[in-house]
Amino acid sequence: MQNKRWIERNHKYTLVDGETGFSISFAGMKFEDSDLEKMAPRFERAAKQMTELEAGAVKNPDENRKVTHFSDRIEYPKSELFTAVEDFAEAVRSSRVEGAGGKFESVVINGIGGSALGPQLMQFAINGPFWNELTEQLRSDNPKIYFLDNTDPAGFADVAEVIDPATTLVVTISKSGGTQETRNNMIAFESLYAETDLDFSSHAVAITMKDSQLWKHAEEKQWLQVFEMAESIGGRTSETSIVGHLPAALAGIDFAAFLEGACHMDQWTRCSNAVRNPAYMLAAMWYIAGSGKGDRNMVIVPYADRLVLLSRYFQQLVMESLGKELDLDGNVVHQGLNVFGNKGGTDAHAFIQQLNDGRDDFFITFIEVLKDDVILPIDDSTSMGTYLHGFKEGLSAALRSKGRQVIDIRIDEICEYSLGMIIALYERAVAVYAEFININAFHQPGVQAYKLAARSILELREKMLDKVIEMDGFSGTAAALSAEIGMADDEIEIGGLLDKAAINCPDEIVSREYDAEKGWVYTIK
Repeated sequence: MQNKRWIERNHKYTLVDGETGFSISFAGMKFEDSDLEKMAPRFERAAKQMTELEAGAVKNPDENRKVTHFSDRIEYPKSELFTAVEDFAEAVRSSRVEGAGGKFESVVINGIGGSALGPQLMQFAINGPFWNELTEQLRSDNPKIYFLDNTDPAGFADVAEVIDPATTLVVTISKSGGTQETRNNMIAFESLYAETDLDFSSHAVAITMKDSQLWKHAEEKQWLQVFEMAESIGGRTSETSIVGHLPAALAGIDFAAFLEGACHMDQWTRCSNAVRNPAYMLAAMWYIAGSGKGDRNMVIVPYADRLVLLSRYFQQLVMESLGKELDLDGNVVHQGLNVFGNKGGTDAHAFIQQLNDGRDDFFITFIEVLKDDVILPIDDSTSMGTYLHGFKEGLSAALRSKGRQVIDIRIDEICEYSLGMIIALYERAVAVYAEFININAFHQPGVQAYKLAARSILELREKMLDKVIEMDGFSGTAAALSAEIGMADDEIEIGGLLDKAAINCPDEIVSREYDAEKGWVYTIK
């Protein structure tokens, strides 16, 4: 009888797009029709708000701007900008655009958040993890692709070690043009090119808003190319815009097909019947499972090595969009959904132990790719891909038997079109869920808060240095130094700054020795 009920739920709660084979099953989640009926007012509100969003209403009231990634991707393939990007990529491929050393052999994508993670996901999913190790012929004359997405000196050093600046194109992506992490890498590249007596400007491309800080810098320095990014598209929803397009085009990826897939999903998720709409149902599952407060964690497990970055991509999309202190009415709500992920079947040898036997505080989404890239027989009747399917089905059944909640997504194959469908599905589900809980999904005040806090630490460093310079030498603890310069309340922060300086500049600024009684003792040079 239990099996019969399971079959009935699958028939009832599995949505299939017959044209593409894309399917999503909610049968493994704990809900009944009555729960969906109670959601009716929220479905109605979300549908109204989504219609207004796509019609051009201001949907980010904090910044008084529209949100256009759903509508822009319909028209973008027909635009002059789309053609310009494709032409530029072809010019790089055919050496009509070259660096000081000839044909561009490498491209570095310099961005952070969606400006790097989206292009990374696309590259990894479509071209695979070992793209840069293929010959130029196997890469169809496309350059190698590297990514910088932090302000970690080690990351820059790692990239600088494997590229030849004379044959490297640097694409800097920053909507505002002032994102510090991205700007830091840009400055480091400018220094690297200057040290090698090369003109960085003839190796540099920018994607940014018109008249932004980066735009003005690129124009002043006469960079090779500057592409305009729309002000109405946020970083975490920018992959279907030029932000995703240029890196994809430079790697020979069919971006038009990616947009077609996204638009196909958009059309499906405009369905007026909420229970037949995959995005509305997905958002409803999140809402019901977490009692409308995010009480359960979202676990994303794609059964495909090439989709390993998908959980990281969804972390940013979901957590940055939904993690909010205030709702639209100014009430303190502390909303959000935690997102974790791994890949199957690796996950079965890692955190699945926790999911199977540990706290029941999550729901899991499996994403299965049916097509095997290559058939690798294991015995007379079984292939490697069949084992992977068996592991996934077995794990799903094991979790459900423990009362764990499961969503299943299946796609026929990994390609630009199917990746576009997946991303568009989650973009709309996030926007719909935000309407369910009455928050603004399109701003990120918490991100701005940490940037301001970081800036205060840098200002503290300058203030400390100004006072230290006036001193005639010093040796003592951070507490003693802080007290002497009148900054006793900043002792912990000053200690951290001294530790950083002592490791990186022991012969120039400060050195340290550990005393068992006093702790670190610093000597100012």
